[in-house]
Amino acid sequence: MSDTLRLLEALIARPSVTPEDAGCQALMAERLSAIGFECHTLTFGPADAPVTNLWAIKRGPGHAAGAPTLVFAGHTDVVPTGPLEQWTTPPFTPSHRDGLLYGRGTADMKSSLAAMVAASEEFVKAHPNHQGSIAFLITSDEEGPSVDGTVKVCEWLQARGERLDACIVGEPTSVKSLGDMIKNGRRGSLSGKLKVKGIQGHIAYPHLARNPIHQVAPALAELTTIVWDQGNDHFPPTSWQVSNIHAGTGANNVIPGEVVLDFNFRFSTESTPESLKERLEAVLKAHGLEYTIDWVLGGRPFLTRPGALIEAISAAIADTTGLSTELSTSGGTSDGRFIAQICPQVVEFGPVNASIHKIDEHVAVSAIEPLKDIYRRTLERMVA
Repeated sequence: MSDTLRLLEALIARPSVTPEDAGCQALMAERLSAIGFECHTLTFGPADAPVTNLWAIKRGPGHAAGAPTLVFAGHTDVVPTGPLEQWTTPPFTPSHRDGLLYGRGTADMKSSLAAMVAASEEFVKAHPNHQGSIAFLITSDEEGPSVDGTVKVCEWLQARGERLDACIVGEPTSVKSLGDMIKNGRRGSLSGKLKVKGIQGHIAYPHLARNPIHQVAPALAELTTIVWDQGNDHFPPTSWQVSNIHAGTGANNVIPGEVVLDFNFRFSTESTPESLKERLEAVLKAHGLEYTIDWVLGGRPFLTRPGALIEAISAAIADTTGLSTELSTSGGTSDGRFIAQICPQVVEFGPVNASIHKIDEHVAVSAIEPLKDIYRRTLERMVA
């Protein structure tokens, strides 16, 4: 059994359901400390339920002269298992069947974490005097609210004056086979909770009430037809979607006094949160609605254009797998949105994502060592 697979199985065996870390970061820090990393355990959040984060760095002798710092980023927390009886084998017992390794977190994203650590071990052994620096930014708050994890660590790093030059987030980005896709950016996410006020009343006397569902319907219809932007070469057009509508008392003879809509923008770099808010509220005001909106900016869009990092990881993928990788900004958000605020080059790369968050989550065992090799070869091109 390879060191990478051994570490991966040890990480899977720790039930780190968000926001729990369950000792995963301590295990990683032990391995990293042994090869010269300076490790910091950082906790943020409420005292009775703090979020555990890890910052670890090994500075090369060229750091002071401007040699780059490459950061490996990721999360140890995993989503809940779902019904245990539906799993073929227990989700926190690493299990091998037909060339696949099963367990919660195998793909999202403990394979990447194990491969990053093993790659760093191999690289440091082969290049003990590497000029650049290697760092790890690991959280246990990615699958949850994402408020006491990476975003807080980034603030801590800024306060310390740490310089981050490039970052690989170990999200599972591959589609059909390892290396066929990396993410070089993500759309922004802007959510809102719209409350439209009416006047509650008896359904038989509508002239004595004001139905907020009827009032919001024309505005809703108009909002669904708006072209928010055309997107660009890197991003699809901005999308606006309603996810939930709530109204009523439960009785079928009462006009409700309020309707509540949850919605979300997934937006490109052609729009800003400010412009989207302004345009949406202009429609609501034009329809004369009495309303309030609670806005939540989940993250701004980010984009890493071809340069040193993309060239290095693309070449590492080609050398390891023979594939010419595809750059993509599709999919949801990741902690890359926070790191991109303090790091000029951020990409996401990891194993095949077909089974993430599902019952019987798994990775191909044959992909684990190549994943490690891609990370190691990227280090060789960036910081040796």
